[in-house]
Amino acid sequence: MTKTDIVQNIGFEKALSERYLAYALSTIMSRSLPDVRDGLKPVHRRLIYAMQQLHLNPNSSFKKSARVVGDVMGKFHPHGDTAIYDALVRLAQDFSVRYPLIEGQGNFGNIDGDNAAAMRYTEARLTEVSILLMEGLEENAIDFRSTYDGEAQEPIVFPSAFPNLLANGATGIAVGMATSIPPHNVDEICSALIHLIKKPDAPVSDLVNFIEGPDFPTGGLLVESKESILKSYETGRGSFRLRAQWVVEKGKGSSYAIVITEIPFQVGKSKLIEKIANLLLDKKLPLLGNITDESTDEIRVVLEPKNHSIDSIMLMESLFRTTDLETRIPLNMNVLDGNNIPQVMSLKGILQAFLNHRKVVQERRALHRLSQILARLELLSGYLIAYLNLDEVIRIIREDDEPKQVMIERFNLSEIQAEAILNMRLRSLRKLQEIEIRQEYADLENEKHGIEKLLADPAMQWQKIKEELKALQIKFSKKTILGKRRTILSDPPAIIDLTIVNEIEKEDVTIVCSQKNWIRCVKGHQETDLKYKDGDEANYILTAQTTDKLILFATNGRFYTLSVDKLPRNRGHGEALRLLIDLDNSEEIITMMVATSANKDASYLVTATDGKGFIVKASDTLAQTRSGKQVLSLGEDCKAKACIPITGESVAVIGENRKLLIFSVSELPIMTRGRGVTLQKYKDGTLSDIKIFNIEDGLSWKRNSKVFTEKDLRTWQGKRAAAGRLAPLGFPRSNKFEV
Repeated sequence: MTKTDIVQNIGFEKALSERYLAYALSTIMSRSLPDVRDGLKPVHRRLIYAMQQLHLNPNSSFKKSARVVGDVMGKFHPHGDTAIYDALVRLAQDFSVRYPLIEGQGNFGNIDGDNAAAMRYTEARLTEVSILLMEGLEENAIDFRSTYDGEAQEPIVFPSAFPNLLANGATGIAVGMATSIPPHNVDEICSALIHLIKKPDAPVSDLVNFIEGPDFPTGGLLVESKESILKSYETGRGSFRLRAQWVVEKGKGSSYAIVITEIPFQVGKSKLIEKIANLLLDKKLPLLGNITDESTDEIRVVLEPKNHSIDSIMLMESLFRTTDLETRIPLNMNVLDGNNIPQVMSLKGILQAFLNHRKVVQERRALHRLSQILARLELLSGYLIAYLNLDEVIRIIREDDEPKQVMIERFNLSEIQAEAILNMRLRSLRKLQEIEIRQEYADLENEKHGIEKLLADPAMQWQKIKEELKALQIKFSKKTILGKRRTILSDPPAIIDLTIVNEIEKEDVTIVCSQKNWIRCVKGHQETDLKYKDGDEANYILTAQTTDKLILFATNGRFYTLSVDKLPRNRGHGEALRLLIDLDNSEEIITMMVATSANKDASYLVTATDGKGFIVKASDTLAQTRSGKQVLSLGEDCKAKACIPITGESVAVIGENRKLLIFSVSELPIMTRGRGVTLQKYKDGTLSDIKIFNIEDGLSWKRNSKVFTEKDLRTWQGKRAAAGRLAPLGFPRSNKFEV
């Protein structure tokens, strides 16, 4: 065969798509996403299985990590030793994994972010949790497959007598998808599983009574509302707000210091302290005087206020908003189901998948044990026949040339029974051995009937699983050191205004935001001589002071809050607004306004394109995080339309159908969040524009730079939620009050 015979012409696009698809599937199924049944990725499963093959049980001696990594790489996992060792180290770190699967000896890194020692210096063995994951592995509980070189077998999934996915969580980034599952408390997981066995139709709202929220190995304070936690667990997507734990230590007189005793999960202590120190040097933490690290085996970071009159809560709130003392832990329960199909599951879905797996494992182990019993009973029955006909058996063995075949025909034995009789030792012929065999036969018969009864009764199977869960719950009870809940649950903190005029230098500034959402702060109140990037122009120009807040309202119905003193200054054209807030590229800013102490009691009318809206107070629009605050809930295919201050007693609203309606502001409800009420009904189209005005001043609009005012408005006045009437003659064709 020549080279030309095996060369095929394939389009570059087709070749690239086929190879990239293969790579994507390999990444998703063999590297990044955990299996919902045992909560492990292939590298973790291979690590634990290889250590079991090396007999590195909890009661055995340690072995070098390099030996483990070598076995894993050579027999099971065809990847680099660095990746394998990194996975081993993480499974042994009690600050990374809630219930460690590997016990390490040596330097396995620390919470400061220091790396572990090289694999030739450290040693490892399995923990009791890993043994639970493999319980039943030798009893045909799961299927095996060939290793990458075909020389051995490896388990596809572990039997998993431990709910590892929720207990230890998982993180991973695949192609086009990712997973992020925080760790939880095993005691609580077992309670939820037992409840789900009792009530299979139980909703997630019942299960969160048992699993109240994540339980991180580093503790911390979970400040998330119950409603938000429930929604996250119902959808399988969301986030949890986690704060550091702190206490106040009194000093001499009125002095005090704040001591950080726990930091959020996966936050490196040294980098956290370094960031706080840099902010302190840059004078961006006006309330903080000094920071020192007095940590040993326990975390102890001491914060000293600038003066004793500063409130400790105010100081900590300022740090929570500017440092990683408060973080958002994402939730994305994207896992591989029993058929290796990736999907996002709810909390109930994950719990039910674990229970279903345990039921399958129980049935397979029972069938395996039943086959062993039947095989043993066959041998024992042959032995008993031999004892009953001992003299004849001895005669046949002594006199016949083919004793095996003769015994099969004479006593109706199977080949296995005849072979076993021929292989019996003479010492087994004593009377005592016969009694033992009869007792063993009776015991196995009883066990056989018990297994057959179990396999025929699903209710009995679930009862046995429930008993196993109760035993596991006792072993990892909250009363034990390992099982004790570490993360404390708390309600979201009250919104605190951190505008401290005396601590922030009060200065007049101008906020400039361009059409392409580049924002900057200019010293003084000026609206001229402002330059923009090529192709860009002015959009918002607002005068403010450095002690004010900038409030933004976007088409997603969220309010965002930025401190004016934190806006970029002296940086050319500024920074992209989307770098300062978490705003999706498909969303736009509708309104930008300055919140001052003078207008803190103001109210705003927020509306959506479907004609719904309500009044919200300024204090309820303040957001504490980059992700903003959801105030206006939106229907399907709906966007937020407007946010205007309440400066009059009447509302004028016009739809795309050119129908105008005027009604009183008093008909609108005051709400903190929601969809609101219908302002104007539309048969076709959506809301086009809205305006607040005083009826005695008349309704004004602009057309061709000229202002027109309609005084007699009785034609368009009515009740809220009416359809309205066609706009007055001369009203702009754009259906806008101002163009």
